[in-house]
Amino acid sequence: MNITHEERAQVLIQALPYIKEYTDKVVVIKYGGNAMIDPGLTADVMSDLVLLSLVGVKVVLVHGGGPDVSSVMMRMGKTPRFVDGLRQTDAETAEIAQMVLAGKTNKDLVKLLQSCGGKAIGLCGIDGGMLQAEKLKGEVDLGFVGDVKCVNIQPVRDVIDAGYIPVIATVGVDEQMNTYNINADTAAAAIAAALKAENIILMTDVRGLLEKPEDESTLIPVVNVSDVPHLIHKGIIRGGMIPKCRCCAEAVRRGVQKAFIIDGRIQHSVLIEMLSDKGIGTMFI
Repeated sequence: MNITHEERAQVLIQALPYIKEYTDKVVVIKYGGNAMIDPGLTADVMSDLVLLSLVGVKVVLVHGGGPDVSSVMMRMGKTPRFVDGLRQTDAETAEIAQMVLAGKTNKDLVKLLQSCGGKAIGLCGIDGGMLQAEKLKGEVDLGFVGDVKCVNIQPVRDVIDAGYIPVIATVGVDEQMNTYNINADTAAAAIAAALKAENIILMTDVRGLLEKPEDESTLIPVVNVSDVPHLIHKGIIRGGMIPKCRCCAEAVRRGVQKAFIIDGRIQHSVLIEMLSDKGIGTMFI
């Protein structure tokens, strides 16, 4: 898109109040799922995060990579299975998740950030005992799917203080050193709470929470966290949106100022959400 110098200056002037608001504040961005599939769009997202970092926002990138894990599983002859948006994970699948998420996916994102002029360091929840896991409890045994028992946030703070963007893959270990695959939304919410972040933004492949999942015109722009259980019971929040909405609600309850679910398929969606008055997803209050 071609714009004049005057239009470009006007855009910067309009963004200035928002830049001031976020300078020196921590913002946790969770990036994952099918929103990561388009390489061009992923490069745009990384460029946006570098821009935020360069204007003084302390960006923390927490990523998933479910499609990558599923692809490797299928190549190895394993069939991915999910319950309420969470992957059933036997011991071999946990090893695959660690290999793919903490290896290929994590380092690909670090490379992209650095190619855009940013400074990034890749971590996973195992590093420094960052994500201490415990087996996720539920009606269905999901195997080595973990919940976050405790967060040692110091490794993340050290990376931020050194001027780098932490890029975090969400695998962790329990006290017996068993590896657990942790849902990236769950991990991002726990990390945001431990950092006392200003914002947590979950980037996904839908516009936000929809009253009718098949109709994107039914976006629900604002949700009170106390209404989340009722919306789950009514079936408005269902499937893969259940862990996302629960995590946003938990982050807000634990002191994160704002939580958003936005459409990562929209170009520059993070910048639109943070540096303008145009909300494009669902905000949890």
